[in-house]
Amino acid sequence: MRIVTWNINGIRTFRGGIKNKLDSLDADIVCVQETKVTRDLLDERTAIVDGYNSYFSFSRGRSGYSGVATYCKDSATPFAAEEGLSGLLTGHEGAVGCYGDQADFCQEELQLLDNEGRAVITQHRIMCQEKEEHVALINVYCPRADPEKPERKQFKLQFYKLLQCRAEALLKNGSHVIVLGDINTSHRRIDHCDPSDIEDFDKNPGRKWLNGFLHGVIQEEERNGEESGDESEVTSEPRRCGKFLDTFRHFHPTRASAFTCWSTLTGARQTNYGTRIDYIFADFQLAREQFVAADIMPEVEGSDHCPVWGQLSCSLLPCSKAPPLCTQYLPEFAGRQQKLSRFLVKVEPKSSQPEQRDALPGSQDEEEKRENLNPFAHGNSSGMKRLLTPHSVAPKGKKTKTAKTSSNPQGSLLSFFKPKLTNVVPSAGRHCEKTLKLNEAASSQSSQKASTAREVDSSVASSKSKDTEHILSDGSPRLCISSTKHETPQPTVGHPAVKKGASSVFWKSVLHGPPLPPSCKVHGEPCALRTVKKEGPNVGKQFFVCARPQGHASNPDARCNFFAWVDKGK
Repeated sequence: MRIVTWNINGIRTFRGGIKNKLDSLDADIVCVQETKVTRDLLDERTAIVDGYNSYFSFSRGRSGYSGVATYCKDSATPFAAEEGLSGLLTGHEGAVGCYGDQADFCQEELQLLDNEGRAVITQHRIMCQEKEEHVALINVYCPRADPEKPERKQFKLQFYKLLQCRAEALLKNGSHVIVLGDINTSHRRIDHCDPSDIEDFDKNPGRKWLNGFLHGVIQEEERNGEESGDESEVTSEPRRCGKFLDTFRHFHPTRASAFTCWSTLTGARQTNYGTRIDYIFADFQLAREQFVAADIMPEVEGSDHCPVWGQLSCSLLPCSKAPPLCTQYLPEFAGRQQKLSRFLVKVEPKSSQPEQRDALPGSQDEEEKRENLNPFAHGNSSGMKRLLTPHSVAPKGKKTKTAKTSSNPQGSLLSFFKPKLTNVVPSAGRHCEKTLKLNEAASSQSSQKASTAREVDSSVASSKSKDTEHILSDGSPRLCISSTKHETPQPTVGHPAVKKGASSVFWKSVLHGPPLPPSCKVHGEPCALRTVKKEGPNVGKQFFVCARPQGHASNPDARCNFFAWVDKGK
């Protein structure tokens, strides 16, 4: 029997293929924490995985937060499963039961402790030395004590207390118990990258709780007491000897730098500057008799945590039917109920030309909008009819061709990539207007001399400018471009070349980029720019720090202590 626990920091970790990821972990039971998914956002690909049955606990008061899930192979199907620790979320048969004495908790407090989706319990049948026994796996994501929120510290301690109450109650009822997941507290100094940097490390309430929950810690204190001859201290608090064992430390009691969590903001994983806060705890008897190995998997990436695995010599006995908590029984996955989102999915109309019904994009400028407006449309604003002319009699199948040959065509995308022939004279519009007026005057005198008049008009217009202007064959002053290749047009007041230097200086003064990073004093490398996000007087301010990953001060490859505020005057 092989079990794995992993804080995945969001179910998106498995988007590359959840079955492939589960198979790669090579475990009968995979417990994941911090799924950050609520029931309404849980999709079928995540909930129903071929060859596995899954059990989820969701956060009920906050979306994208907390959440745990347990994936069991079909060969490890549990006979009971339950969400939460208090029993208040259990409204079905097939629950695990055994809640212990909850007299120290009020009903409201129990509800709050379970509302964040931090625990799932599955109970399995195992064969140990030809004897069938039961084992309960408590998959937990313990709260973090936010230093900015003192009430969360008390919430964390109450969660620990409820977890211990439930685990010991199950153990007392005759079932083996394994508590695994993100406990959010590094137990000993050896489990922390820099314990000397933390004030009163050993007096932390979470570490004190672990000392009472785990078995080996008090035994070690007893040995120290015997060596010092203080026998009264040894026998004064025998109750503090816990009933559970840290399986990793059971097999690796002195291994240092064995961390499971690192800060992604500082790149601390590169220098292994982290903590060990993910555990597999087992009751003392099971750990001693059935566990054969336990270790961490720092080579597995995809989260700020790494998986932890444990191997047992006992074998699992699968149940023929999954308990009611299994996601395959949820109405949205069992075919009895559809999600509201299914009715809100936009269905594309089955039209031969659906793309021509799209409205004009909002990013068009005024000139493009004028070109696309249809002065002949009456109550119909479809893009196809806007392009048709009143004289168009082409069949429906050739509407697109007719639109392309209309008198006012819309420019194609390729026209923006064609090279410009020569410079456009700013006064060309006025010349074209004069040319049009001369054309109208000449055509009123004689229609037979229209071509001659256009030639005369063209020569008159060219005499007023140094460049020769081209007029379209239909006489419309659409575009006037110089066709003289040997003459260099003189820049006018509105020409871009005149203002190029001035505008460049202006925009550089307004849109200056980030300040040039200084070099740190130790490594002589460019520093990294950071922004203060913590609420306080310096929030929003920028500063420079060494760009190397965070690490211990004795590590030459780690970040140095360079720090400098950004000078706003530069």
